[in-house]
Amino acid sequence: MERIALLSSHLQHKKFQHVLPHPAMSKGSPLTTHVLDTATGRPATSLAIHLYRRDSNDSSEEWHHLKFGYTNTDGRVPNLIDTEKFIPAVYKMHFDTAAYFKQSSTEGFYPYVEVGTT
Repeated sequence: MERIALLSSHLQHKKFQHVLPHPAMSKGSPLTTHVLDTATGRPATSLAIHLYRRDSNDSSEEWHHLKFGYTNTDGRVPNLIDTEKFIPAVYKMHFDTAAYFKQSSTEGFYPYVEVGTT
């Protein structure tokens, strides 16, 4: 609970009141992510992310791999998907947290995290 209160106080600080949207959003990438390492209070750099799609009309419910990338120093993967390739479907981002924590010799709880969206 203490960590949440600390993060909340940081985000409510007056220096964040006039923050402009991140440049990745202005480039038209319709799907973005911003990964923060809450243990360090910094963006998660070099975290492997896989993007998958399952088409709505696909009866096999098979996931199709679309992109692989690493987060940059701001915790983002620029141009995760082009506007032309972003069609109505179910999307899943797979975050390889085991490898991320291993590179810093930190014991992690989850070997991976998956987030889905439509």
